[in-house]
Amino acid sequence: MPVPGPGYSITVRLEAPPSASAAGDLTTAVGRVGGVLTAFDIVESHADAIVVDITANVLSADHADDITTALDSLPGVHVRKVSDRTFLMHLGGKLEVSPKVALRNRDDLSRAYTPGVARVCQAIAANPDDARRLTIKRNTVAVVTDGSAVLGLGNIGPAAALPVMEGKAALFKKFADVDAWPVCLDTQDTEEIIRTVKALAPVYAGINLEDIAAPRCFEIERRLREQLDIPVFHDDQHGTAIVVVAALRNALRVVNKPIEKCRIVVSGVGAAGSAIIRLLLRKAPADIVAVDIDGIVHRERPGLDENLRLIAERTNGQQQTGTLHDALVGADVFIGVSAPNLFGAEQVATMADDPIVFALANPDPEIDPLEAQRHAAVVATGRSDYPNQINNVLAFPGVFRGLLDAQAHKIDDDMLLAAANAIADVVDDRLNASYIVPSVFDTAVAPAVAEAVKAAARRDEVVSTRE
Repeated sequence: MPVPGPGYSITVRLEAPPSASAAGDLTTAVGRVGGVLTAFDIVESHADAIVVDITANVLSADHADDITTALDSLPGVHVRKVSDRTFLMHLGGKLEVSPKVALRNRDDLSRAYTPGVARVCQAIAANPDDARRLTIKRNTVAVVTDGSAVLGLGNIGPAAALPVMEGKAALFKKFADVDAWPVCLDTQDTEEIIRTVKALAPVYAGINLEDIAAPRCFEIERRLREQLDIPVFHDDQHGTAIVVVAALRNALRVVNKPIEKCRIVVSGVGAAGSAIIRLLLRKAPADIVAVDIDGIVHRERPGLDENLRLIAERTNGQQQTGTLHDALVGADVFIGVSAPNLFGAEQVATMADDPIVFALANPDPEIDPLEAQRHAAVVATGRSDYPNQINNVLAFPGVFRGLLDAQAHKIDDDMLLAAANAIADVVDDRLNASYIVPSVFDTAVAPAVAEAVKAAARRDEVVSTRE
């Protein structure tokens, strides 16, 4: 049964009688209808009444109404106002621009702006590389979306995608001190997106593509990488792949299996699944079997698009056919980035000994984690209310911190693998079946990833110079 979480939290302000039993009556009413009480604050006290703020986690708008009704129906209680705490956090947006220099007097203004700024402009015109040294470019990333594949919401458009991109930018700043800015494009035309990002690129030292639907995202990323001299990183692909590879490295340590002897099933062959497969292939597993809505991907399956054809050529060495359930028989690892409730404990029981299950569909995974745990040795999800959360926040802030510090012009698989290894290494001797990746709030993660990516980027630079 779902448990209310902080993503849907309400604060109810109400008046209640000043009786000794008031607090107990109010908290009992919340619990009776399934709310999770998180705060109880008396904000006013009078001889004939108290004013109380009750904060609770709920499941939905209907559940919030049930809690409000339960409180309002108590004798002498009157609900004044109900606030949605998530909406309150988003009022006015989550970002602002703050100057890094003081503008206290005319001298400051003359240096920061005209006439002094003209000499800085001339220096950059004479040497464009100086833009990284003398402007915000050195530490700034564009978070670019067309709103076509937002979280689990689908094609909701650029304006509705903006809260997510703001959140992404806030995470960049929080975890890696990277100045990121949302760029939500009012077009879903591949050519127009590429032209627009190219036109905006002089401001930024990196491009983070976000929530752009497959298969267009593949071409957009590929062509921008070819045409720009700054790193282009599609987080839905590569951020997910980095954390999955890190988590799998540690999960295989828990069960003492070498990846070279493992058969891995990947459910979902969109942006994330394709990138996971590509990065895992660098680890040389025994085999990878990809599965999508039409079943197992194999070379003879009709109707394969370009992405699926490439995957079919590099996976499924036995040319297995059938369904996801067929693919799971004898598999060592399941990685899902697809859809909820695709299989149960009985299918996990058909996997190899000590199976690993990464059920990452959000908010509802491919299998209930409690069901998976009946037979799996290690279980991971994308959720924060279970152990082993596979979260891109472990990757993208540190990845871009490293790229920016190295003044990198590109990103490649060596850098992605370096990031994955750095995340896995942070776990160190704390490793167990319930702790295969560090917490997103572990302050060691982003610096470790940044150092690893910076070192890999500089190695690539040396190799490119020699070539």
